[in-house]
Amino acid sequence: MATHPTNLNGLGDDLELTSIRTRKNAPGTWVHGTFAGHRFEALVFPRHAENPDFEIGNSRISKLWIKRLADGLTVYSWDRGMEIPINGDYTARIVGYLCARLADAAYDK
Repeated sequence: MATHPTNLNGLGDDLELTSIRTRKNAPGTWVHGTFAGHRFEALVFPRHAENPDFEIGNSRISKLWIKRLADGLTVYSWDRGMEIPINGDYTARIVGYLCARLADAAYDK
């Protein structure tokens, strides 16, 4: 769909959004894509959650799943709360970048 240039201290410039779909029966938009050797799915909202514990920081993301393509390992999962925590700086940088970019990608197309 769209490729956005990035440069996250060696993570690459390969953010690709493969699907952006607004839900029909509930608020929120599903964003799917690949980045830095990982595949991700995120549920992003136009506004912040009423309960701040339901979103990752200040991201407007209530669900984020990240899978490493090389071995199929899920390296991070958040579903209105932590399921699989960040393990390592590389994953932390990926999560941070996606949290900073996906709401804008979904709603400010």
